[in-house]
Amino acid sequence: MPTPIVHIFDTPDYDADIRRAVSVVGGGGLVVLPTETVYGAAGLLNHPQGKAKLQALRDGGAPAKPFTIHLAHRDAAAQYIAPANDFAKRLMRKLWPGPVGLMFDVPAERRAQVAAALNVPESDLYSDGRITLRCPDHMVTTDILAEVNGPVALTMAGAAAGGSNIRFDAMAQELDGKVDLIFDAGPTAYAKPSTLLKVNEKNYEIVRAGVYDERIIERLLKTTILFICSGNTCRSPMSEAIARNVIAKKLNVPEADLERKGINVISAGSFAMPGARATQQGVEALREMGIDLTRHRSRPLSVELIHQADWIYGMGRSHVQAVRSLVPSAADKAQTLNPDGDIEDPIGSDVAVYRDLAGQLRSLIEKRLDGITLA
Repeated sequence: MPTPIVHIFDTPDYDADIRRAVSVVGGGGLVVLPTETVYGAAGLLNHPQGKAKLQALRDGGAPAKPFTIHLAHRDAAAQYIAPANDFAKRLMRKLWPGPVGLMFDVPAERRAQVAAALNVPESDLYSDGRITLRCPDHMVTTDILAEVNGPVALTMAGAAAGGSNIRFDAMAQELDGKVDLIFDAGPTAYAKPSTLLKVNEKNYEIVRAGVYDERIIERLLKTTILFICSGNTCRSPMSEAIARNVIAKKLNVPEADLERKGINVISAGSFAMPGARATQQGVEALREMGIDLTRHRSRPLSVELIHQADWIYGMGRSHVQAVRSLVPSAADKAQTLNPDGDIEDPIGSDVAVYRDLAGQLRSLIEKRLDGITLA
């Protein structure tokens, strides 16, 4: 009987098919699952049958390097590694879920603890004191991994398991008798392999180039806060400048060093024309705070800026809606700076109104920053 193929996005009962896959993997079987880069055969490493099937599929059963453990959520990495430092936490927070594998050095005592707790030989997880973890960005695989109890590894499923030209009938024929179930979730998002990084104490090394190159990684590792108003000449540039000042003092570094620290504070306008200066009243109000706004030039809100940002604060509900209209998936990271309502536009007012606004903005920004991990 050919290996069954589940067309998961056409199934009449998605949850039932997810439970079916969980049962197969939990029982020592292999299920071919999608990631954003390739399809992989998923098996349970602490189940003798699952491990044997994984090894047979990958290398004919001969001893080989450890498999890459796949996680449903970045927090699950703590089960396999020593307590992460701030840089490692930042890598996981910024790159996961996504097409990146991370290699962690793990002390001998911790490796022994993990292997014993999972009932897995240490050599199945670690090589030269190091483990490779992956947190794929695919809802189907995430839903299954979240329900399987134990370490799940994926190995390449067939000769042509990624990109836009996947033939599931050919995959089923090639893997007949080797896997128990194939999930068809359509083409993968990328045709390239995942990027593999070695995590050091304060930096990383690219072990294998893939979807993300160094330029993309560096951009993703920045913590970006975006403020939005209408014209980007008063409320949002004032917020940007105040936030930079507050963050620099919080981290005890000069404002000029924030970029080097991986922190990017920007602003834009939902109806802005590019290149306009900040209002003179805003410049004067911030000068009284010891903050220079003279170098600001306006820019319009864009899809790229929204994707770049980790936190987005609109001066009003209309600005938050502008974000959501451009990028619906950004809804969770966009909110009004003032949780109690809109911040009134001071355009046309005298410097006293701008002075009051600056104080209001500083208070709101300090409260928002208290809830943000900047390191």
